[in-house]
Order: sequence, then structure tokens, then C-alpha cells
Amino acid sequence: MVSGDEQMPLLIRLHKNSRAQLVLGLLFGICFGFLLQKGGVTDFNIIEGQLLLTNFTVLKLMLSAVMVGMIGFHILKQRGYVQSHAAEGTIGSNVIGGLIFGVGFALLGYCPGTVAGAAGTGALDALFGGIVGLLIGAGFFADLYPSLKPVLMKWPFPAVTIPEFLKLNTGVTIVLLEAVMGGVLVLLRYYGF
Repeated sequence: MVSGDEQMPLLIRLHKNSRAQLVLGLLFGICFGFLLQKGGVTDFNIIEGQLLLTNFTVLKLMLSAVMVGMIGFHILKQRGYVQSHAAEGTIGSNVIGGLIFGVGFALLGYCPGTVAGAAGTGALDALFGGIVGLLIGAGFFADLYPSLKPVLMKWPFPAVTIPEFLKLNTGVTIVLLEAVMGGVLVLLRYYGF
């Protein structure tokens, strides 16, 4: 005889099990960092090359990941395993967030994902400048949040997905985006990047 919990679909059981979610989060984070490192995007020189438009490793890795992820997410959504949750936003929060991200990126040469991966590979600049900087920055932001909140909430905009914005079917949108991103990858290869 099968108990009620064993009949419940795996993803629903995982949704109810916070310990399993933490373990899976840790495992996926380790895998993500490993793939970032293997892709070369935890190397400061690779990131600098992308910013100087002399090395497109970062762009190629990100486009490839988005292409695979977009198809995978669409399949999971069609089968009812996931739901999309488009979030409303504000111009104020995007500007403030973009400034914070941009200053950190300009000072250190890493984004939050690559700084964690680089610290994991032993890069001391990423460990002390990046991870410590993230913690200090998060603390400052949390402390300043009450006074920043009025600016962060200015000029709201609705949650609109790309298919909704383009007024196209989701499948058609995916095909178009895949073609554009694939075309960019082909062009980069053609021009020797």
C-alpha cells in the first residue's frame, strides 16, 4: 500500500520540504559555479575582454545558457511543472539597482555570480574585494533602505513578459528569440570571436 506522501508528485513534495530545497539549492549553486568556471567567465581577464569587446566568451556563454534555459523552462511550463511569475517593477528601483551593480562591477570587474565563482577558484581579489564587498554593500543597503524606499518605488511599471509585449504566441516568441540568439552566435564565430 502506498502512503499519501508517496503518491504526491516529486516537485510538490520538494516544495513542502525546506531542507530538501536548501540541499538542492546548494548542489545547483555548486554546479552553476563549476560551469561558470569551466566556461571561463570567472577569469578577470575574460570579463575585462568582454567589456573591451575583444573577447566574447561571456556573451557566448550567456546566450547559450539563455537558449537552453528558455526551451527547458517552456517545456516544464507546458507540462505543468513550473509557473512563471513576472514581477512588477519601478524605474526608481531599476536605476538605483543598476547604479549599485554598475559601480561594483566597475570597481572590481566581477558581477555577483562571477565573483562567487572566482572566489571559489581562489581569486583573492574576488574573495576580499567581492564577497566582503557584497556583504558590506548588502548591509549598507539594508540600513539605507527606509530612506531609499520612496525613490525605489517611483514610476512603477506593470509585469509584462516578452510574448505579451510583442503580442505574440509564446512558442513563436521562443522560436524568434532562439533564431536571433543563434544568429548572434554564428556571427561571432564567423568573425573569429
